[in-house]
Amino acid sequence: MLFVFYILDKPGTSEQRLALRSAQYEHLGKVEAQMKIGGPLLAEDGKTMTGSLLVIDFEDREAAQAWLDEAPFTTGGVFGEAKIHAYTQNWPRRNTS
Repeated sequence: MLFVFYILDKPGTSEQRLALRSAQYEHLGKVEAQMKIGGPLLAEDGKTMTGSLLVIDFEDREAAQAWLDEAPFTTGGVFGEAKIHAYTQNWPRRNTS
């Protein structure tokens, strides 16, 4: 099942984010084959990273939550508010025949 992760960074954690980035990328690599999209949310300047938006296929919500709980940005105190929602992709349309 697909899950959307909408995650906002805690204020003032830009330096932590950069310091933990390679560890976070390694963690993302563990689910790369399951990932549909992923990347940072940006501030109005189009450059400053303020969070993350990911769509990843997990067996269930518990597995999705466990993966997030183990993320270096979570354990390292970068991630603040995090929402996980089940998701169905309808667009672009897929051939269902």
